[in-house]
Amino acid sequence: MYILFEGIDTCGKSTQMELIADRYPSVITTFEPGATEFGIEARKMLLSSKIHSKKAEFLLFLADRAEHYHEVIAPNIDKTIISDRGFLSGVGYALANGDIPFEELMRLNSFALDDNLPDKIILFVTNMDTLRQRIGNKGLDGIEQRGLEYLLRVQEYMKTSLKRLNIDFTIVDATQSIDTVYEEIESWLML
Repeated sequence: MYILFEGIDTCGKSTQMELIADRYPSVITTFEPGATEFGIEARKMLLSSKIHSKKAEFLLFLADRAEHYHEVIAPNIDKTIISDRGFLSGVGYALANGDIPFEELMRLNSFALDDNLPDKIILFVTNMDTLRQRIGNKGLDGIEQRGLEYLLRVQEYMKTSLKRLNIDFTIVDATQSIDTVYEEIESWLML
């Protein structure tokens, strides 16, 4: 089963991934961008603020997604795989940038994923207060530097996109305690 943990920066996806990995060692955990040799280089570029074209940014994310699928997801598709981010993030950020319509974004992501969308998606949602609190103590990457309002707009695009897809999903209130969020996730996934 191929599962995505989706949401904007600092919403707690990575923390929950660590908990899953600790408690379920047979689950394969991965992430986008950067889980492959190519992805490491792509991630450096994507987070550096050196890319000025939003279309170029999207295409680099898409290239990483295709490589990630080929190198990590496809060879392990018979196992439980949970990825910290995936195509829904790409769609949300691209829609927030306003360059490409939803249908085209889905066509391109489907191409990158060899027409194999995930089986389940958990979308972690946050609010301005929690986002401000969590992001305030860290150095910002090139995408986070676009501002908190931008990130919340991306989150809204993720929500509306998710509802247009034929994929099993749940939305988790990421402002809750780590343990509460974990219990919700574990219960929904039935690991």
